[in-house]
Parts: sequence; C-alpha cells; structure tokens
Amino acid sequence: MAIPAARILEQRSHLVPGRLKVTEHLFEVPRDYSKPSAGNLRLFARSARKAEKPADPEEDEPKKKQLPWMVYLQGGPGFECRPPQANSYTNFILDKGYQLLFLDQRGTGLSTPISASTLGLRGDDPVQADYLKSFRADNIVRDCEAIRQALTSEYPESKRKWSVMGQSFGGYCITTYLSFFPQGLREAFLFGGLPPLVRGPDEVYKRLYKKVQQRNKVYYDKYPEDVDRVKKIIQLLQRFGNSTVRTPSEGSLSARRFQQLGINFGFHSGIDSVHELVLRASNDLELFGHLTRPTIARIEHAQGFDENVIYAILHEPLYCQGTSPDWSAHRVRNEYPDFSTEDLDREGPVYFTGEMVYPWMFEDYAELRKLAGPAELIAKSSDWPDLYDEDQLAKNEVPVYAAAYIDDMYVHWDYAQETASKIRGIKTYITNSIYHDGLRSKMEEVMKHVFDLREDTID
Repeated sequence: MAIPAARILEQRSHLVPGRLKVTEHLFEVPRDYSKPSAGNLRLFARSARKAEKPADPEEDEPKKKQLPWMVYLQGGPGFECRPPQANSYTNFILDKGYQLLFLDQRGTGLSTPISASTLGLRGDDPVQADYLKSFRADNIVRDCEAIRQALTSEYPESKRKWSVMGQSFGGYCITTYLSFFPQGLREAFLFGGLPPLVRGPDEVYKRLYKKVQQRNKVYYDKYPEDVDRVKKIIQLLQRFGNSTVRTPSEGSLSARRFQQLGINFGFHSGIDSVHELVLRASNDLELFGHLTRPTIARIEHAQGFDENVIYAILHEPLYCQGTSPDWSAHRVRNEYPDFSTEDLDREGPVYFTGEMVYPWMFEDYAELRKLAGPAELIAKSSDWPDLYDEDQLAKNEVPVYAAAYIDDMYVHWDYAQETASKIRGIKTYITNSIYHDGLRSKMEEVMKHVFDLREDTID
C-alpha cells in the first residue's frame, strides 16, 4: 500500500528554557489508509533542536534546517508524549546531531484524542468499535511514514530516511515499521520493546503472570508487614461488594481494582510506591476504620486508565493477528490462585496484579464504564490484520539496536530473546540490573550502552 504524504496544517516554533527550539506541528492523515473516504485525523507532534546563536547569523542556515530526524514513539498503547524539555534524553539525542520529533500517536494527547465523549460522537457501539480498530500499531506506523514524507519533502533523496526510537509499545511499533516500511528507516533503537511475535495473547499472559508473581515475592519479602495490611484493606473494599468505596471521579475502588496497583512493580522504586499507598490506607483503617479522601485520591491518581482509555481497550489486541483477545488476562488469571481475594484466611499474601486488563474494569472505572459496549465488541473481534512480517525481519537491512531487560515485568525476556533472534543484524544490550523504565530512570546508562552498539564494532 502506497502511503501519501501527510498534509502539514500548521507549524509554530518557540524557544524554551534549556536552549531548545520547540516546534509544534499539526498534520492531517487518513483515518483508514485503505479507505480515504472514511475521513481524516489531525495529528500533533513537537520537534526539538538546539537553539543556537552563532557568531555569524548567516552561517550555513539551509544545511542546519536539514538535520537528520530521530522520531520518538511512546510506550502504551494510548499514552501521549511529554514536551521535549521534560524528557531527560532529549539533549543526549540532540548532542548526537539529530533533531527530535515527539509524535502523539493517533488517539492520544492532542492527536484526535479518544475518550468516552469523543467516541460518542461517532455513533453506536458497533460504529465506535470499528473506529477504534484503526488505532493499532499498523496505522501508527503508516502515520509515521506519511509524516516522514511531509517533513523531508525538500531533503535530498539520500537524506529522506529517518531514525526511530521507541520505549516499550513504541518498540512494538518499530518492529511493525521494520516489517512493512523498512525503506523509510535509517536506523532503529528499541528500549524494552522487543515484542512477542505471537498470533494471540494467552501464552503472553501465562508468562507475565509468573513474572508478576516473582515481583510480588520481592515486595512481600521487603515489606512482610504488608501481608496483613493488604488483607485488611481488601476485606474493607469488598465488604459490601465492589462498590463499597467510591473514588472522587465516581468510580468504584474495589478490591480487584486495588490489586491493580501492582502494575507499578515493574518500575524502579515501584515496589516502594505501592508500599506507601498500602501504609497510608492501613493507617486510615487503624485510626478511623475507613479510607479517607486523600488516600483514595492518591490511589486513583496512581491508576491512569480513565485518562488513557486506548490502553484498556486496545491492550490485548496489540498481541492479536487474526485471533480474538476474548479477555485473555481475565481467563488466564484463573490458573493462578495467589491473585484470588476469596479466601483471606489462607496462609500467605494476596498478590497484586500487573499489566493486565479485565472486563470488570469497565464497571469500576468511571470513564471506562461508558465504553463497556465497544470494549466488549473489540474483545470478541478476530479480524485483526498482521502486525509483523517475519520473512522481512529475517532479511532486515536496517541497523537495529535494542536494550533488553532480563527482569522486565511487561515484556517477557524469553519473548524478547526470541524476537531478537529473528531480526537480522540486530545488536542488543542485555542487563539484569535495569527494569522496564530504564530509559527514564537510568537514562545515561541505557543510552550510553545502546549508542555504544551503534558507534563501536564487534569483530
């Protein structure tokens, strides 16, 4: 499929502290590249380059405007990019001689964002579900190609390829990019983002539940006093069903929702952040016999599903190629009784869950509650096109550099290894001392090692 260049609607530049020139871009692209009549989406991106005041203002300005592009693809799915000045790696990349583009992927941030209210404008549940199917990695990559052509239209042919870097789901998108549009890529950098090349999600979740179990053991080994605290909190939360405690946004703070705090276990300092919430909730129960509003608000703030609804609706379909997700994590969970809250008198702790999506979230979260209909249709859909081409990956010619984390709770190490073995020419930095958010929490260490792969040689 030939991808047309995006239409540039607007570009405005501003100087920001830190000697950065930030340009805000608006683009227009088809919602469905195979059916232009389906309408358009407006996409938003910010680019950053060094703001310099040379001694000679006329010094080779045309050449400076054509710095090579590095595009950052955010993790998720469903999360927008932070401004360039808010990312610790921005100056690292700029110092390497690139200009950096932060794209809000379709449906996120300012790129025709998806929410219950904006989806409601589309029509009934089937229409909304059909619309949502256009927001996976395959179309995100097409958007990238359309934008690349627009931004490099005046570049010489030899400089029209660009570089891409992706965190987590951003790496999944890059693997799709390598599969279907490698001709647009100069090089690729993946951080905790080597995807499972699977047809469906069940086996992925079976492995991830085991990884979450391991992180729970670490948590309770560090904070054994939290075994009883968590059980008492859960007992309160399910005393009168799943709506015993309400959140400030009118959602339900159920026991099963409280368990979802375990999604933080895979980050640096994530175990400590969950303990802080457990300690605060336990303190409320000891002093007052109920959870106070400040505590409930902190727990709700730690769970961003209402603000990033694509994550909940399209998380399982990112593993699907011709199969239906059918609430995979919910079905697979039954094989792991450590996560059950039914028998609080049993020996041992109640485990927190991880990066899993469940059908009951569309009851307990206020915004998701409005999207239960389309979410159910998405879960039952099987007409998901392929996201990867293993034959193309096997003959890949694009330089690829990846950071892979052995103790990653979200991208299982076994799958990361397997995928790396299928991408011709990939070079990997492998470590067991950095977690999934290494690009944020250990930026200098991760960037140094990955760019060493690019700049050095191995005989």
